[in-house]
Amino acid sequence: MSVVLGIDGGGTRTRASILEGERVLAHVESGSIKRLRVGAKVSEANLRALLNEVYAQAGVTGVRAASAGVASATMPGVKEWITAVFQDFGVQRSEVVGDEVIALDAAFHGGPGILQIAGTGSNTIGRAPDGTRESAGGWSSRLGDEGSGYWIGVNSIRWALHAHDRAFDNTEPTQILKKVGEIWGTPNLRALINLGDSTPGPDFAALAPAISELAQAGDPVAVAVLKQAAADLVEFVLLVRAKLRRKHGIAGEVPVAWTGGVIEHIPLVRQGFFAGLKSAAPEMPVSHEEVVSLDGALWRAQRLAEQ
Repeated sequence: MSVVLGIDGGGTRTRASILEGERVLAHVESGSIKRLRVGAKVSEANLRALLNEVYAQAGVTGVRAASAGVASATMPGVKEWITAVFQDFGVQRSEVVGDEVIALDAAFHGGPGILQIAGTGSNTIGRAPDGTRESAGGWSSRLGDEGSGYWIGVNSIRWALHAHDRAFDNTEPTQILKKVGEIWGTPNLRALINLGDSTPGPDFAALAPAISELAQAGDPVAVAVLKQAAADLVEFVLLVRAKLRRKHGIAGEVPVAWTGGVIEHIPLVRQGFFAGLKSAAPEMPVSHEEVVSLDGALWRAQRLAEQ
């Protein structure tokens, strides 16, 4: 049986597993290998540390095949540097694809379906029976990624500032600015704005859990932001569904899967996502269990090993 390696390189963490047949030899996690997030030097250091650890745990010095799903895999130089590191670690065959590719294959094993990604960033990808892909959203944190953790963090502050401007007395209509100030350690609103507007700036996606807590406590602005996040995710799924049905002649419903901490861990978004899809397309099969993207990388690596 071939020994294979799968890597899921998300925006905030990287996970790797080594399989021999169906047996898991090793599984480890490390920091991000996304260059746009942590830079080239840290990305490579994290990947090499990850491979050293997973190899040591598995007791191997190389693998037959490796598949790495990485955020921003299409950026210039990303595939090249990861492939070069793989060669240093005795990987015989390898591929570097987008993290959405391994998530799709984790959910549908090469078959048709729609995948909603909602983590640090967001993206919606559909695959037709012939393998053709359609998508919606996923236009980066600054230009899109509606419904993502980053979007929730940024827009919670924006909407809270708008509410602050509209207040006609000394009563703050939301606790978001206070909570963000506590998290960021900013003593006043001006300091918060300066930090939020800085480059490279704070981790906006890390604010999402706090926004969720405020929403559960009834904060009206936090509730509104999370409801909008859910509505955006629903809209993207329905848009991809329409593309698959109209452009590719799919007569029946297309199954939907999802992955990402926003849907998994933020109740208001989770509830709104499932309820919105049920209302708009009652017959559409929607998985209630999160896709494990790493499983898709391992599935792809096993097929690569057979070539």
